[in-house]
Amino acid sequence: MSINKTIASSILKLWGWKVKGEKPKFKKYVFLAAPHTSNWDFPIGRLSTTVMGIDNKVLMKKSWFFFPLGYIFKWLGAMPIDRSKSGTVIDYILRLFEEKDEFVFAITPEGTRSYVESWKTGFYTIATRANVPVVLGYLDFAKKETGVGPTIYLTGDKKADFEKIMQFYRTIGAKHPEKFNHNPSLGRK
Repeated sequence: MSINKTIASSILKLWGWKVKGEKPKFKKYVFLAAPHTSNWDFPIGRLSTTVMGIDNKVLMKKSWFFFPLGYIFKWLGAMPIDRSKSGTVIDYILRLFEEKDEFVFAITPEGTRSYVESWKTGFYTIATRANVPVVLGYLDFAKKETGVGPTIYLTGDKKADFEKIMQFYRTIGAKHPEKFNHNPSLGRK
């Protein structure tokens, strides 16, 4: 873990946040982080996963990895990604799932903090090909709760699986509700 659980818990309490749920029992899974409408999502999410004992890795835009932020982000579990090379990203993450005994990959399926019409399907492709479940992580700014929701075992029926996922996220209050689409379509990678 990057920071002490007690320190992370104290910071969240100071900010008025509660952590809900428990660390999933799986050694490998895709951890969805939604809704993603604010720069606050990463620090609050990272603190909450620390409190729960989840050592997840995330991808962040390579442009954020400048001195000294790059060192801080890596310390917090972020991996730089060059979006111009998107064809290799899924293969890279799949290799990490194959190589590691334990690996939790966190991803924001919206792909941006802005309003989107559709979610990207990379998380679905990765979970299916790595044969791992999808755990629904969340930040509910309306309730000031963060944590772990249900686990979804993908069936291969994207439309039905996606509807199960969205049933949960429709109940979550985004930091900027106008930027969160409660009825997105399932787009491309």
